[in-house]
Amino acid sequence: MMGHAPGGTARPSSARQDIFFGWHVVGAAFVVAVFAWGVGFYGPSVFLHTLHEGRGWPVSMISAAITCHFLLSAAVVARLPALHRRFGLVSITRAGAAAAGLGALAWALAAEPWQLFPAALLSGAGWAMTSGAAINAMVAPWFDRRRPAAISMAFNGASLGGVMFTPLWALLIAGYGFATAAAVVGGAMVLVLWWLAGRYLRPTPEGMGLLPDGDPPTMPGGPPAAVLAPTRAPLPAGAAVWYDRRFATLSAAFALGLFAQIGLIAHLFSLLAPVLGEAGAGAALSLATACAVLGRTLLGALLPARLDRRVVAAANFAVQVAGSLALLAAGGSSVPLLLAGCALFGLGLGNLTSLPPLIAQTEFIRAEVGRVVALITAVNQAAFAFAPAVFGVLRDLAGGGWALIAAAAIIQVAAAMVVLGGYRGRRERRND
Repeated sequence: MMGHAPGGTARPSSARQDIFFGWHVVGAAFVVAVFAWGVGFYGPSVFLHTLHEGRGWPVSMISAAITCHFLLSAAVVARLPALHRRFGLVSITRAGAAAAGLGALAWALAAEPWQLFPAALLSGAGWAMTSGAAINAMVAPWFDRRRPAAISMAFNGASLGGVMFTPLWALLIAGYGFATAAAVVGGAMVLVLWWLAGRYLRPTPEGMGLLPDGDPPTMPGGPPAAVLAPTRAPLPAGAAVWYDRRFATLSAAFALGLFAQIGLIAHLFSLLAPVLGEAGAGAALSLATACAVLGRTLLGALLPARLDRRVVAAANFAVQVAGSLALLAAGGSSVPLLLAGCALFGLGLGNLTSLPPLIAQTEFIRAEVGRVVALITAVNQAAFAFAPAVFGVLRDLAGGGWALIAAAAIIQVAAAMVVLGGYRGRRERRND
């Protein structure tokens, strides 16, 4: 049974209100993330292998289409808050699911390499409307104090998407062909997300008469301090946003971090395989993914309210630097050090997507957080779209994988310094 909140918004009956509806939204966002990353992030790497091996198309051509996929996505993500305001979260999420599903099918049905580029336009738009900025837009209205835990839980769907969909794509393609696999996965994505969006993304806290975190509408003494929006200067409009130190350092730090992360991960399997074997290299990457879930969950559960989140971000970069150093110290022969490196690097993997929304929550007024997250996500995607190719060139020039690992460590150190630069700037403003 469904009741109706003021203004006509459907709300669950009183029998279901023992669980804050925001946690149902987190569950829906988790499932969206599973499909989004499984199709839009991990899918292209499987597509590359399938199209190269099965049709003999050049890796460079397929890789260029994948870069187009991420660059187009970056352009759409930058406009995502405006799209949500105009068409609504439900409609845009459904459109993203449809675009991702049709895009995957277009990749599978391409008869000539050039046809991958129009397919990338569809798949890139679908990835933009269902990935990082979209997940934040789903969860953020429902949580303030408990947002770290909620965001971490929702983004764990991204890691599960990698664990589930990479072998699923391979199994379906081997058994039924690329076109059938794309139709099955894309169709499932559309059906599941279409229903989830209508059921869980349509209600709002205001429509249900709730405050974020499930607080009652009236609280003695007013809402707790953690719920109140931070007192900060408004974010400049247009291109002037790049002169805002908070935004510039946050954007640049995570663009660097993700560039290093994606670049190294793209080549890590082939670096590990000579020592661990193909099965062992796959297990090592699974270990990194499992550690990503662990790291994101621990961050969400244990993040102290008073600790500056930029310091946490710098520590996360430092953990990944330690992982890179362990991989370097392994010297291509020490299995324990290789596994330790994968585990340490993995602990920070997931937090690079969940930390920017959490930092933005504390540094920008509530109404601007969605815009900030969307712009940062766009910059990140535009940066890491080129990472596999750049790291590949570096690997060829250096004649070995050690250069990639060293480069990843150096870039992560730079990312930590940049994010702390914004921290110092915030302290200076407080003292003005």
